[in-house]
Amino acid sequence: MKASLSTHNQPPRKVRLVTDLVKGKKVPEALAALSFLPKRAALPIKKLIESAAANAKAKGQDPEKLVVKSVRVDSAGMLVKYMPRAMGRGAPIRRRKSQIIVELA
Repeated sequence: MKASLSTHNQPPRKVRLVTDLVKGKKVPEALAALSFLPKRAALPIKKLIESAAANAKAKGQDPEKLVVKSVRVDSAGMLVKYMPRAMGRGAPIRRRKSQIIVELA
């Protein structure tokens, strides 16, 4: 089963630190690990895994036996704004966003 989050306001590099922790784990183990992780991306990924498990349950599968097969974190674009700098120049500030796709098997 799949579940996806189209835009999460955090850079993909920081979100991948959390997703690498849960890849290959069973769903209950992954949810327990994310519950105690002090990273900001832990809660959205936990909700996403719960959503994928609920999708599997609706299809008639047992969510307790499912494993996190893959978690893909891609860039979902960025918001660019400019900070005033010396001598009238402007420096870009890039607010990166992530797209997260969870697949259970």
